[in-house]
Amino acid sequence: MFRKNRKYTIAITANTSWYLYNFRRNTINSLLDMGYNVVAIAPRDNYSKQLSSLGCRYIPIDIDQGGMNPIKDFITILKMAMVLYRNQFNIILNFTPKNNIYFSILAKTFNIGVINNIAGLGIIFVKKGFISRLCTLLYKFSQRDVDKIFFQNEDDRTLFLKEIIPDAEKTDRVPGSGVDLTRFSVKEAPDDGVVRFILVARMLYHKGIEQYVEAARQLKTKYGDRCEFRLLGFVDINNPAAVAKEKIETWVNDGIINYLGVSDNVEQELSIADCVVLPSFYREGVPKSLLEAGAMGKPIITTRNVGCQETVDDDYNGFLCEPQSTESLIDALERMISLSHKERLAMGLNSRKKIVREFDENIVIEKYIESIGILLKRELYQ
Repeated sequence: MFRKNRKYTIAITANTSWYLYNFRRNTINSLLDMGYNVVAIAPRDNYSKQLSSLGCRYIPIDIDQGGMNPIKDFITILKMAMVLYRNQFNIILNFTPKNNIYFSILAKTFNIGVINNIAGLGIIFVKKGFISRLCTLLYKFSQRDVDKIFFQNEDDRTLFLKEIIPDAEKTDRVPGSGVDLTRFSVKEAPDDGVVRFILVARMLYHKGIEQYVEAARQLKTKYGDRCEFRLLGFVDINNPAAVAKEKIETWVNDGIINYLGVSDNVEQELSIADCVVLPSFYREGVPKSLLEAGAMGKPIITTRNVGCQETVDDDYNGFLCEPQSTESLIDALERMISLSHKERLAMGLNSRKKIVREFDENIVIEKYIESIGILLKRELYQ
């Protein structure tokens, strides 16, 4: 590898500072430890100062992450171009959709190496229509000259190779975002006769929130205080698929669920849960919440859906249910309730084994470091 005193600048971008700090903090730290200059580029939010505290330089940029307003996006592209013009980056590492598309288009103009991460294709590729066709065209145009594209599951990689980029040599797979196995360690739920379920996600309908709440309504009627249902995650008011705060308040007032809001200490909430649930029908990469849950030794209930199903070996470390099926979800939840506390703990330990074997964050970081080294060597000899 390159000597530590030889400086190269790596830009790492996403559509929120929250994402970079919570999901890519250890990647940033690893690059800094290797002697690289690291620049984090993302919209300003409550985590921007924490990004700077890591030792990387932070550049704010406005991104309308969920919108399709062409004027706003054109302004975003101009701002991105200005950032690239004013700075000398050797490689840009992009996360989240608009960053993957717009920075990729611009980076080649400035002779910057590009590594992208496709962390799921969201609802756009589930609902076929004009927006889906437009996004396909944008991906085709933007990804044709990138140097490397990482996918979090094989379904997304196969779809891209079929419809967007036929060059398999440019692609590789990483096990989701990976999980920090030192931060997320096994914690046993209390054995007090209550089975506690928790769903950790943005409060979006596509995450299966309504199916989870309806299942909770029916199971609370049947089992009463023997089971408890919790929600943890922020309400994304700028997303048209967001669950309204008023609706969540109604569910809480009706005694169906406990809403925990947001937390920077998710492991504390996971520690007392008997099972973590994500009935998503969104086209996920690999859900970070399920990786963290599995690392903490929790059984998982999720859907037979792209990205989600990678985290569960059915009847080994959890149960799989059908997407958008409340009945199937109820069946899986009842199966979990019917297990003894000891049986749930054993299933949770199977989760930990699976996560250690397949989803260690160090696997992901090494993939990025290896790709960066290859690109820099290529640049050195051009």
